[in-house]
Amino acid sequence: MKEDLKEDLIGRIEANISRVVLGKADAIRLCVIGLLAGEHILLEDVPGVGKTLIGKALAKSVSGDFQRIQFTPDLLPADITGSSVLDAHKQEFSFHQGPVFTNILLADEINRTTPRTQSALLEAMNEGQVTADGQTHDLPRPFIVIATQNPLEFEGTYPLPESQLDRFLLRISVGYPDRDDERSVLTSHRQGEPVDTLESAVSIEQVLELQNAVRRVKVDESMSDYILDLVEATRNCDDLHVGASTRGALAFYRASQAAALASRRDYVVPDDVKQLAVPVLAHRVITKGYLHGGQREAIEALIGRLVEEVPVPD
Repeated sequence: MKEDLKEDLIGRIEANISRVVLGKADAIRLCVIGLLAGEHILLEDVPGVGKTLIGKALAKSVSGDFQRIQFTPDLLPADITGSSVLDAHKQEFSFHQGPVFTNILLADEINRTTPRTQSALLEAMNEGQVTADGQTHDLPRPFIVIATQNPLEFEGTYPLPESQLDRFLLRISVGYPDRDDERSVLTSHRQGEPVDTLESAVSIEQVLELQNAVRRVKVDESMSDYILDLVEATRNCDDLHVGASTRGALAFYRASQAAALASRRDYVVPDDVKQLAVPVLAHRVITKGYLHGGQREAIEALIGRLVEEVPVPD
């Protein structure tokens, strides 16, 4: 793909999302990085700040298939993956695909469903396939899960286990808008929900081409060592009980390539790595004296401190 075309497509995606998600350039850029990397995204923040909005805007910016699942305590695994149904005429079972058979799946409030149902997404997220009744069914490409959750409400929720958190490339906070942007939000909603009128900016084929271009982004050996130095720092940190995994290191590497492409470069620089350390690593580590869900700010500050301590390559 030509360089100017790549830049045009990436700019088109970001501009399209920015039409309805106001004042959130950093969150939009991280979501685009996740899309370019072809990996899954966890949007975690308090209710009402636009988690579902940014997920829908990203999904609608791509012309592929999009499905949304509202996760609830009574949701069953088959409600996600699909199930075998008896055909009365043929007297045989046939598999009926569930909503997971899509290009972009919005898993809204993923921590409100039971661990059994949450685990139904594990194979899909990791392998790009679903196994039902001994048969394996491939998912469309690309397949990306955009999940949302509220980190502060614990009543009636089921925190995602570490093994599932590790499947998300990025954990992103949306945050409150500033006053001017929030005033614009009020104005833009006079005639209804703007995201409902949003049209696609790129085709699914163009997204696949961009994802292939990410894998061709050059990573100098010094940049690989810098990524590994940061990962190793989490493992040797006295304040952490568990550091980032090898899957985390690979995710860090791929995200850095995607960040470089999003910045219109075909090579990774230290700033690509530094800006991604918190969203890539913070949800993959466990502090000593760990209490699930209550230490996000402390962990992110700790990762930020490690970034400052680890030497940057020349």
